[in-house]
Amino acid sequence: MKYDWKKDDKQYYLPKVRPETIVMPEFRFFSIEGKGNPNDDFFAEYIGVLYSLSYAVKMSPKQGFAPKDYFDYTVFPLEGVWDIDDDAKNNFNGIIDKNSLVFKLMIRQPGFVTNDFALESIERTKKKKPHVLLNNVKFEAIEEGLCVQMLHSGSYDNEPVSFKMMEEFTTLENLKRTSHRHREIYLSDARKVPAEKLKTVLRFQVKP
Repeated sequence: MKYDWKKDDKQYYLPKVRPETIVMPEFRFFSIEGKGNPNDDFFAEYIGVLYSLSYAVKMSPKQGFAPKDYFDYTVFPLEGVWDIDDDAKNNFNGIIDKNSLVFKLMIRQPGFVTNDFALESIERTKKKKPHVLLNNVKFEAIEEGLCVQMLHSGSYDNEPVSFKMMEEFTTLENLKRTSHRHREIYLSDARKVPAEKLKTVLRFQVKP
């Protein structure tokens, strides 16, 4: 049976429209770091590189190099961890200049993807679909642990409303954010879906 994150991992990717706590286990990702305004043209290049690798893994049986224990699955959604650079933090006035954003974009990979197979996939993709950004991609295990999350509906520019709800919930639960970084999981394709109908998982790490 095909593994589908929408059905098999609903708790991680389809949360409620109100804040909730969750303990996130370790997952493996192709990831890439960058800086700048996500509305600029360069941003699509970062996304494209991650998807080229993810589909290389997905289609590996047809290319004759499937790993041991391969199973069919739905490619996982794009995720991003967001922060602002040090200059912006030191001079923060409540308004975020998108040019000061720093990010780590990532796409989760199935459990059968080992470090060796991930590196092999990167090298194969360099030959088949060369791109300079492939040199910046990492394969890493990430464990977020205790988090607060919720489903945000609507424009990315309206996310502060949801973050306010999450922070109020965090206080009521006697928890504290571990940092100002946050994670976004993009359930909608912003190129095809109107801003008011976008669905995005918002999540940040907390501690007692």
